[in-house]
Amino acid sequence: MKFDVKGMLLGKAMLLGAAALLAIATAGSLPAAAAGDPTTLVVGKAGDVDTMDPAVTVTNNSWTVTYPAYERLVKFKVENGKGSTEVEGDVAKSWTVSDDGLQWTFTLNDGHKFADGTPVDAAAVKYSFDRLFKVAKGPSETVGPVTEVQVVDPHTVKFILKEPFGPFLAGLATNGACIVSPAAQQHEKDGDLGQAYLAEHTLGSGPYQVTSWEKDQQVVMEVNPHYAGPAPSFKKVVVKIIKEASARRLQLEKGDIDIAEDLPVDQFDALKKAEGVTVVDEPSFQVTYLYLNNTRKPLDDVRVRQAISYAVDYKGIIDGILLGNGVQMRGPVPEGLWGHDDASFQFTTDAAKAKQLLADAGVKGLKLGYLYSKKDPNWESIGLILQQNLAPLGITVEMQEFAYPTMREKLNSSDFDIAAGNWTPDYGDPYMFMNYWYDSSLHGLPGNRAFYTNAKVDDLIRKAATAANVEERKKIYAEAQKIVIEEAPYVLLFQANYQVAIRSDVKGFIYNPMTLQMFNFETMSRAQ
Repeated sequence: MKFDVKGMLLGKAMLLGAAALLAIATAGSLPAAAAGDPTTLVVGKAGDVDTMDPAVTVTNNSWTVTYPAYERLVKFKVENGKGSTEVEGDVAKSWTVSDDGLQWTFTLNDGHKFADGTPVDAAAVKYSFDRLFKVAKGPSETVGPVTEVQVVDPHTVKFILKEPFGPFLAGLATNGACIVSPAAQQHEKDGDLGQAYLAEHTLGSGPYQVTSWEKDQQVVMEVNPHYAGPAPSFKKVVVKIIKEASARRLQLEKGDIDIAEDLPVDQFDALKKAEGVTVVDEPSFQVTYLYLNNTRKPLDDVRVRQAISYAVDYKGIIDGILLGNGVQMRGPVPEGLWGHDDASFQFTTDAAKAKQLLADAGVKGLKLGYLYSKKDPNWESIGLILQQNLAPLGITVEMQEFAYPTMREKLNSSDFDIAAGNWTPDYGDPYMFMNYWYDSSLHGLPGNRAFYTNAKVDDLIRKAATAANVEERKKIYAEAQKIVIEEAPYVLLFQANYQVAIRSDVKGFIYNPMTLQMFNFETMSRAQ
């Protein structure tokens, strides 16, 4: 059942050659991005920003822009040159929490200002969170059950929670917790809370603000003159959209861009030997898995889902696609994050068990669609391996490629059989995996993309979110994990290393597994 993808990847590389040349020629017609300029940093990304409104977007491509444009009450700590899952004050100087965990009071630092020079005060914090909850889109989920935000005085703000929420403080370090200037009210149209304006503009107090956006070409950010931190070395950051991976790699090697994201693993291997390029290669919490649509027959039968999990060649995928740069998932919570259980059951490739389970379910001659896009270059390869893995079971897999926005629409509306997906947590808490993936109130894009429903699991993971301490939460999450692993609503594929290629003269990048594709532009510089 093992599938060798080397030949396939070589064939893909040859096909991509012509496309890459076309992409490079097209990119050459764009205005010079000024990479190599000591005051400008150029990032090459595969996909464009969808919206810049922090109360709306949930994509890493947008967060590349929104994170440096806004500040939050807290931020992830940097320890020994690396980002951690712990948080420390940013706009907030200090905070206290009531004994019942329902009231959090924050004292704000002086000197933080929005790009228009107005202060970041308690009223601005209240405005931002009130707006977040009124907009009521995906980012509002990360902050927790806040019922009210009160201005105590200009330097003090209080959050009232409906119930205790274990990850509350960490949630304030995420994109949804960005502090937006109340000046956004001036741009409100037809009660949209300024969404149309903030989709294309930034109104934050972070080190950079967006000064132009040419869709599908580039976003330009320039320094906020009122930024409270040390003056950034790079006065301008240009985020270029270069869709072809081969073109991003070649532009990085030529020095036309400084950072190249989303490259296939084999291209990172080649870049490790390239002059003037450094490849960052770090363990991450990014996982890749398959959504099995639990609402569609026969995938609503646990035996069919288990059969598919037993049929997958995990080692073949990790060795063939990742070139060994990853590990098979053992349970939904990745290694390195508290709540991960090394003793959890792990599916292994077992064709005999897979066939027996399918026979027990009375399923024959099954045809399933595999939904994917080219956003992640690995998804197509995974689908081709799945196609080969399931063929001996009499399951025909039809490859169904769509543009990424269309793929997301289909995911949200349950219009698929099997789909590929990646997930990275917003903060270091098993809530980001257990509650988002399995809570039946979050079907679709909000998180539960398998449309899985189990009332007992709902009860357990909701209790875990509000439990008093970490040890109690671990125990509850462990009980829930046993159930969801056995019921196999997803195929848990792998936890991959994070890789990004950077020109060697660019210094100061700080890796944080919480903030993939988000960069500390303000503390990076170019060696002279």
